[in-house]
Amino acid sequence: MREVTASRGVDAAPEELSARLEPPTIVEAEGSFTVESVHERDDATVVVAGGPGLQVPLRFEARENGLYYTQEGDGGPFSHLETWLEFEPVDAGSKTRVLMRSTVSLAVPLPFADRIAAWKRSGELERALERIDAEFD
Repeated sequence: MREVTASRGVDAAPEELSARLEPPTIVEAEGSFTVESVHERDDATVVVAGGPGLQVPLRFEARENGLYYTQEGDGGPFSHLETWLEFEPVDAGSKTRVLMRSTVSLAVPLPFADRIAAWKRSGELERALERIDAEFD
């Protein structure tokens, strides 16, 4: 299992980010999957994300300072996927430092599979932050 992080300053207050960043928006911003369906539950939102030949159910939970999501069940390409999206106010709350941290492990017995998964996940986090930042320019 590998951990990757990415962060970026965004020209918006944490409350504004929180109000506009819905789970499907985050999946689309990462750029690897498209949103196939969204299911609201009492304690979470499950986004079924799809790509070439696969589906990944992602379970999102609201947290005090952001969101947390993980692959739900054993049906996706990962043996482990967890991501924390956290908002930290800066400049007296008028701007936000957005931190994305993810741990990932692929469910395939290949040499260096986790290293490759981390490299790909790192690109997804950077792309998501770039797209989130662009929404507030």
